[in-house]
Amino acid sequence: MPRHSETRYLPYSPEQLFTLVADVGRYDEFLPWVTAVRVRSDSEKEMVADLVVGFKAFKERFTSKVTKDHEDRRICVDYIEGPLKYLHNEWHFEPADDGGSNVHFSVDFAFKSRIFESLAGQMFDRALRRMTGAFEERAKELYGSSSDSAVSAA
Repeated sequence: MPRHSETRYLPYSPEQLFTLVADVGRYDEFLPWVTAVRVRSDSEKEMVADLVVGFKAFKERFTSKVTKDHEDRRICVDYIEGPLKYLHNEWHFEPADDGGSNVHFSVDFAFKSRIFESLAGQMFDRALRRMTGAFEERAKELYGSSSDSAVSAA
């Protein structure tokens, strides 16, 4: 059952990063292995979305509920349906003194299939680095690469 938690500093405002992560409908534009997204419902506080994830011959659809807490700058993702036993993923964007953010990220999930669970365990660290790197690259594309542009864009 892969589980990971980390805190990372990024030179973008909490609001910018919250907006980026909450924009699930665009994940297929920049996240590796996400081949399609369908947003079933979306409101200020909650979204339900289907993601199709593909890797080589493997392709699976899963549905998640995304809870958006703007006041606390927190986004929680909880699994509803698909090939997993469970999934809980959380983002918390804490303001840093210089206008950037300390991003607290955690993910915990398990596959129903022991085969997929075994594969996930072998590739988890590499896949996680690639996914978090994709979010960082997307932030650079949207908001620039320095803290000055991040603060002025806010």
